[in-house]
Amino acid sequence: MSRPSIFEDALRADARAAIDQLHNAGMCVEMLSGDTAKACAEVADGLGVDDFVPCLLPSGKVERIETLARDGHKVLMVGDGLNDTPALSAAHVSIAPATAADIGRNAADFVFLRESLLAVPLAVEVSRKAASLIRQNITIAIVYNAVAVPIAILGHVTPLIAAVAMSASSLLVVGNAMRLQGFATGASSAIARQDRPARAGALAQSS
Repeated sequence: MSRPSIFEDALRADARAAIDQLHNAGMCVEMLSGDTAKACAEVADGLGVDDFVPCLLPSGKVERIETLARDGHKVLMVGDGLNDTPALSAAHVSIAPATAADIGRNAADFVFLRESLLAVPLAVEVSRKAASLIRQNITIAIVYNAVAVPIAILGHVTPLIAAVAMSASSLLVVGNAMRLQGFATGASSAIARQDRPARAGALAQSS
């Protein structure tokens, strides 16, 4: 008599760390799955997920996202399966890994190329940093014009000084925006360093 085979998906090693970082960023993490309630509860408990909705068809995931949106939430969807494609399209922002199906990658707003799921909280952090820099640059532009334009109208500066001041303000705004590049590069390098030991361990286990 043959014994039944049981197949289980192993949790990604960095999944808990990624969810913890999302929590630290003030985000609530909810899992939408087609699996049974028991299986979802075990995964949610292991990862520290705030809530889960089991036994969902692709249309059910879309309905859940639309409900969250109606309640005033901004939804970030992360998925890699064919059944995640409608939900990826329905969310405000969506992310898929490079290993996702072609249709899923096409539906997502972003595709992360590294193996680490830490790319998800990194994307959130970079987007918030970018929004902060945009607000700073708008403030710089408003303050500059509020001060410089009246002075120029009153004739207290020569055209040459006005041109130099305008160029200086443009350089200031561009330089402030370039801070994002250094921030994103440093954070991405940190993820790359965490990826390498994980891949080395996987190779050691397979050999």
